[in-house]
Amino acid sequence: MRRYKRTLVAAALATTVVAGTAGWASGSAQQPMTGPPPGISAWRADTSLGRPLPDPVQAAPAEVAAFFHGLGEEERQRLVRRHPGVVGNLDGVPPTLRYEANALSVSRDARYAHLADRRILSFDPRGRGLVAEVFGDLERSSRVAVVVPGSDIDAGSYDWAHDPYGTPAGMARQLRAATGGRTAVIAWAGYTTPVGVGLDAATGALAEAGAERLTRLTDGLAATGTAAPSLFCHSYGSVVCGLAAPRLKAKDLVAFGSPGMRAANVRDLRTSARVWVAKDPTDWISKVPHVEFLGLGHGDDPASEPFGARRIPAEDARGHSGYFAPGTSSLRAFATIAQGEAS
Repeated sequence: MRRYKRTLVAAALATTVVAGTAGWASGSAQQPMTGPPPGISAWRADTSLGRPLPDPVQAAPAEVAAFFHGLGEEERQRLVRRHPGVVGNLDGVPPTLRYEANALSVSRDARYAHLADRRILSFDPRGRGLVAEVFGDLERSSRVAVVVPGSDIDAGSYDWAHDPYGTPAGMARQLRAATGGRTAVIAWAGYTTPVGVGLDAATGALAEAGAERLTRLTDGLAATGTAAPSLFCHSYGSVVCGLAAPRLKAKDLVAFGSPGMRAANVRDLRTSARVWVAKDPTDWISKVPHVEFLGLGHGDDPASEPFGARRIPAEDARGHSGYFAPGTSSLRAFATIAQGEAS
């Protein structure tokens, strides 16, 4: 009975999990972005090539890649001009075409026009907005990394100038710089994240939807001949990575500032990727109850010894979003992993 009571208390505390980057604040319920990209109706109705276009919902990224591989340059450009919202968000499309399509999409939206000259791999302005940006040459690099963020991240906040190490774009820049520019890095704000504290942060619904999108991202990278990535999963983003782990085409899973990965141990993740973990001593995530009860909480602490992940030094990182700060042991270790030099 005493153990049962402790579990109930822990489950209640789990509702106050802050599984993101903003700290203690009130949360609000979010609806995950699911389904096809913008412009799907016009895409499905397009018969200009004399054959059906791959269905964004049904076609696997490998099928999409094969379709675009068989097109001539003029046909590719026609689809970019007619359907930038679909081409720019369709995993399996060559990255350079996605950059072109998304440049058109962002230039038509005053809120995001500043992104027009950047390598935007995906862009969806609906709701809070989703975006993924590439730093480096994704198609030619032999090493690729993906930053998967936690709460309070969307198209408007993924690259805040006042938080250069805590946003996905800031983390991506720091990681690329730490590798000497040898690793292409994707800042992936590609799923609907929780906002502040609330049930969204303490439950897995948004993470489950994010896991589907993350899986499709890695499938798309593989389909276009891109190197299998190392995933750097921050806070609630590590819940996303944990749920997606069995299906991800990835070399490494790196969880840092994690509230849990919805797994009891590394074996439970059912992945062939190497699993790493970092948690600095000043990170408030240590106060989060590591339980999973009636859908609340995210399970065992990935930084605990029984979990079995490879430990990354992080003693000199500060707070919940300081793991990518220049000069830290954690950033140096992250760079070593991203370059494939860690053992």
